[in-house]
Amino acid sequence: MKRGLKLIGALSLAAVLLYGCDTAGTSTATGESSAKEVKQGDLNVAFIYTDSVINKYDYFKTKSEALTEKGKKFESDLQGRASGFQQEVQNFQQSGGNMTVNQQRAKQEELGKKEQNLMTYRDNLMQELSADEAALYSEVYDKVQNYLKVYAEQNELALILSYTRGGAVWYGNGALDITATVIEGINKEFAAAPTDTVK
Repeated sequence: MKRGLKLIGALSLAAVLLYGCDTAGTSTATGESSAKEVKQGDLNVAFIYTDSVINKYDYFKTKSEALTEKGKKFESDLQGRASGFQQEVQNFQQSGGNMTVNQQRAKQEELGKKEQNLMTYRDNLMQELSADEAALYSEVYDKVQNYLKVYAEQNELALILSYTRGGAVWYGNGALDITATVIEGINKEFAAAPTDTVK
């Protein structure tokens, strides 16, 4: 699950960051823009390796570990319920011959409802984990984007690209790679944040 989280996270964040880069420089409907005017010869560009930013961002690691633990607890709880249900089915199969036809029908209906409830419970757990995962990636995107906005202003960058293999950027001069600097910066912010802000 942890491996899947990282892969999905890298792809999701890459898509969102690329979308943010595509729309960051567009004007409003009236043709006005709040961005500073950039002359063609003054275009300062940098890029980050998206997967590295995600995988080395301490905030993401902390939250994804908590999400993985939550998934393990859900899995354990579900296995316990499934084992209990399976045992009840086996008991019915062994002792069903001693029941009347009406008792057998009633027990079958009861087991059918329990099985349906178990599947509904499983689906609800999966939906909850999926929603938590989506919320985490959205939160990470917001934090990285906010940091990059400040970083770009401080370093007079007009554009920060998101690099992922097979993405829109095919090559970047290593001198433009600010991945390590960004990782260091966002981790410093995370370390300085009050612990009660990480839930």
